[in-house]
Amino acid sequence: MAQAAPVAVGKRTKRLDAPEKLTGQERFTGDLRLPGRLIARPVGSAYAHARITGIDTAPALAIPGVVAVLTAADLPIATRDDGSPGENPLPTDEATYAGQPVALVLAETEAAAEDGVAAVEVDYEPLDAVIAIDRAMDPDGPRVRLIETASHDDDEAGMHNADAAQEAEGEQEDLPPNVSNSVHFSRGDVAAGFAAADKSVELTFTSQTVHQGYIETQACLAAPDPLGNITVYTSTQALFHTRTKVAETIGVPLHRVNVIAMPVGGGFGGKFGLIEPIVAAAAVAVGRPVLLQYNRMEDFLTANPAPGCRIRLKVGAKADGTITALDGEMVFQAGSVAGSPLQIAAILMGGYYRFPNLEIRGYEVMTNRTKSGAYRAPGAQQGSLAIESVMDELARELGMDPLALRLHNCVVEGDQRPNGAAWPRIGLKETLEALQKHPRWQGRAESKARGRGVGIAVGGWPGGVEPATAVCRLDADGKLTVVLGSVDLNGTNTTFAQIAAEQFGMGAEDIQVSTASTDAAPYAGATGGSKVTYTVGPAVHKAAADARQQILGIAAQHLEAAVEDLELADGVVRVKGVPTASVSLQQIAGMSMTFGGKYEPVFGRGSTAITESAPGFAVHLAEVSVDSLTGETTVHHYVAAQDVGYAINPSAVEGQIHGGVAQGIGWALYEGMAYDDDAQLLTASLMDYTIPKADMIPPIETVLVHVPSEHGPYGAKGVGEPPAIPGAATVANAIRDATGVRVTDIPIKPEVLARALLADAAD
Repeated sequence: MAQAAPVAVGKRTKRLDAPEKLTGQERFTGDLRLPGRLIARPVGSAYAHARITGIDTAPALAIPGVVAVLTAADLPIATRDDGSPGENPLPTDEATYAGQPVALVLAETEAAAEDGVAAVEVDYEPLDAVIAIDRAMDPDGPRVRLIETASHDDDEAGMHNADAAQEAEGEQEDLPPNVSNSVHFSRGDVAAGFAAADKSVELTFTSQTVHQGYIETQACLAAPDPLGNITVYTSTQALFHTRTKVAETIGVPLHRVNVIAMPVGGGFGGKFGLIEPIVAAAAVAVGRPVLLQYNRMEDFLTANPAPGCRIRLKVGAKADGTITALDGEMVFQAGSVAGSPLQIAAILMGGYYRFPNLEIRGYEVMTNRTKSGAYRAPGAQQGSLAIESVMDELARELGMDPLALRLHNCVVEGDQRPNGAAWPRIGLKETLEALQKHPRWQGRAESKARGRGVGIAVGGWPGGVEPATAVCRLDADGKLTVVLGSVDLNGTNTTFAQIAAEQFGMGAEDIQVSTASTDAAPYAGATGGSKVTYTVGPAVHKAAADARQQILGIAAQHLEAAVEDLELADGVVRVKGVPTASVSLQQIAGMSMTFGGKYEPVFGRGSTAITESAPGFAVHLAEVSVDSLTGETTVHHYVAAQDVGYAINPSAVEGQIHGGVAQGIGWALYEGMAYDDDAQLLTASLMDYTIPKADMIPPIETVLVHVPSEHGPYGAKGVGEPPAIPGAATVANAIRDATGVRVTDIPIKPEVLARALLADAAD
């Protein structure tokens, strides 16, 4: 029997939330107005490292409109089981990065709050600040923190990526005081592998700290009530994780905290519960609603950007292109709080190709900067820059086609990653083959003749897994509503509407998808790590199928027909072949949701606990030209091939790819947070920190490759992370092809490239 053509899935579908956002009707956290609401503004540390010897709040409290100035001692912080105080969002005695909030001014108006911040007098005893990697790793160098804090956990890393949640194996090293973590992966005999190599390439790379670049800065509004409950309205990617952090901070049971996920004006991994604990604590302290929304400078200074790093990598291969060995070392800067994507960066750097002999050591160092956080595919950009640049250079040493070299060595299902885990079914080979056939790759000689360079690079993401539940109910008006606990960050609710609509033979616009608050929502994990469609999607599918079966059961009794003789489409259940024998969904709702109704209300449930991730791979191509005098790089064309499993909404998938490419070009050419020798941020505004604008992004052509996943809905897999990964390496390789110069520090600034071109010409 021929399978029915899809009704909703696989169709280009407009985002259901687009009209409100495009017309400016959407309300974000900063737009909320509650009676008695106070505006909070942080008092930032003037030093990157200093003892706090005193805070005089009296001058600020004398300003009309200032209601309170809170220090660490004023916040209601929970006590741990051992009697010690819990983690305080404000420092008690020591500031560990410039701009760190050391007090919080609460005022009736924004202007009064700003005046209050300027009036607070803080006494500091400056201390040595650590900013450079080598100084941070020096066992005899100054300490980043004089006061020990609680060790970090891997919850956030685990929410992004299943591999990152697993503890790395290997011997435990005796680490210097500022080195907060290390990883070590090894396989085979690396020395023998390099001895067997005919060619080898060794390069060292650096990447600056990179901000996520979201439009809406960190924002949260917390409102306590007289019964001891607190409601938190927030721009968050992680509804339930945020609730847990708030409850643990202020020491109340989970059921006393209700988190309402507001529309998110961009997150990209940076909004996993950052400012919510301090806002909730402040609101409880004064017994009034408190809104804190960072201004742009505060966000640059005190949010959680992607960490800077340094990577040394050496790879060897035989004359036929077979790789023999990899040896690498990476150092990630965690900021003043432990935690970085070190482990996943190491796994990916050594995971795209078959390395019979492998040695990777990685270190996480603390520095006097704001804590690092996740940025769309955390750690993958840096690790991929290293391996893809070295592979490109190795192809040149061997005289091989760089794509052919990758195809010869690329991993397939069953091959091992550095941590010993085997790759499940993946589409890396198929994606490389798709790009190999593309006219831009086939015609690269023509590009070269025009003075342009063409570069390619691979980016892969293992994907995350997390249990999820969804419900699907029939409402009194005959419409269907899907209720979720996942945050719609990038149009996933439209995708879920398509999945549910497919079950009912209707369009996505006929399905309402709602993200409920933590008081009412079924559990779902954080939106991040390319896992939401993959994990929540099957739960939606099951919930809709359950609701459909309940509807058919009611219709079968009402129409006196067998369930298998019924069909459901366009909001009506009919007996097949008998158009007059039908009942509408609204009629079914009336029979099950009114006084005296004899049928149970339709309430479908679906849950998943997928334990095997669905990795996604992208292979990118860029065509660039470089001004030999100024070093300015222009990206003229870009092709992004990606294994998407199955594109439930091709428009949304392509949109994700376009956004990822733009961010990758930002990593390659423009974005980087620069600090001076005193660890003061020099790029603390959008006048100094360059985010690519529309005219900096070339036409982007997408090539969708479909290697279905086993567990994803209709074979879909996460698509958000992979397109953001290869950009830096792709552009760097294209620059190398255009100029003959290899620049290993990103972003590749024009002045740096110009000097390299001049030096190359002199040689």
